[in-house]
Amino acid sequence: MTASKARSGDGDRFGKICQGIRRAILEAALMPGDRLPEDSLGESFGVSRTIARHALGQLAAEGLVELRRNRIATVSAPTPSDARDIFDIRVALERQVVQHLAGTLTDPQVAELKAIVEAEHAARHGPDGASIRLATEFHIRLAELTRKPILIRYVTEICYRAGLSLSSLGRPHSSECAINEHLALIEVIRTGPSDKASQMMAEHLEAVASRALLGGEGRQARDLVSILQPYAED
Repeated sequence: MTASKARSGDGDRFGKICQGIRRAILEAALMPGDRLPEDSLGESFGVSRTIARHALGQLAAEGLVELRRNRIATVSAPTPSDARDIFDIRVALERQVVQHLAGTLTDPQVAELKAIVEAEHAARHGPDGASIRLATEFHIRLAELTRKPILIRYVTEICYRAGLSLSSLGRPHSSECAINEHLALIEVIRTGPSDKASQMMAEHLEAVASRALLGGEGRQARDLVSILQPYAED
């Protein structure tokens, strides 16, 4: 195997483990405080401890994982106060997103966003975690459509942090409201004006916070390899 192919393979494995752990956290299969040993992660995803360590570093940069001095990684544990701060920052950032996008969406972009909402609709009767993950993906995709790297970076991080807050602190709630709000957002972003789109985004995020955020209950520790098996297979 050439060096370039080896690097490509490592990159694929790195992306797979990051995506798998991220999904497990956002879907509440992994809960705040759960330990993430490098050897167990490597076993679950079929990667080396080095790749697992780098993945934990990436997820720590996204706010999903906490790295401690003794090299023990755990799922981050946001407080209700953290969650409120996260949503305040998120509102400001995502208002910028829709202001940049208003009146510029192409038909293929509209179709792509609606496909994510259709996936949300299909998942509405399943676990809340799947709806939270898909809603997070919807908002991150909006940011990506701006093609503004700095804005994308910060919106992505704040959306992941918000998703973790909702999955760990949120109360069960119907996803129907969020689905309808996402469809309305797509339409107002498509047509404009930007101030209307910005206000609708702010109202949507405030509604999400008020519907869902509540002090959550922790869960007992479980077998990490068993928890991550379906995420390693995706």
